[in-house]
Amino acid sequence: MTMHRRPVGRARLLAGLAAVVIVAGSLLRWWSVGGRNGLPALSGNAFDGFGILVFFVALATVALITLPYATDRPVRADRWPAYAILAGTGWFAFIIRIVDLAALRAFQFDQPTEIFTSGPGLWVTGIGLVMLARAAYDVFREPPVR
Repeated sequence: MTMHRRPVGRARLLAGLAAVVIVAGSLLRWWSVGGRNGLPALSGNAFDGFGILVFFVALATVALITLPYATDRPVRADRWPAYAILAGTGWFAFIIRIVDLAALRAFQFDQPTEIFTSGPGLWVTGIGLVMLARAAYDVFREPPVR
């Protein structure tokens, strides 16, 4: 029995880091309203609505990165279209959730800085999705595996 020791590579390391950032952003608060003038504060994270799909994209990215190391041969799924589909699905769910939150008027700010402080998870998840899209591009630019 032999095992191949294929290096992970920069693109897959970036995809793994993006998955960690997306998971961290999913756990943080995505929106917050109220808490002033005697009103109770309401908030939510990625596990409301389409945001959970972004979390599942991060989990699927980790699975895709580790898949080639579960077999002794290269895996056909470990190509750029799989990473591009994951990044596209993550962006689609992210945008749908932002539109949904805007329709629910969850983005109400008294101060300009509240754009960043009332939903830090939204920003962190967006950064993670940018990283995942860049990783998909880097996998696309890799030479083909023989």
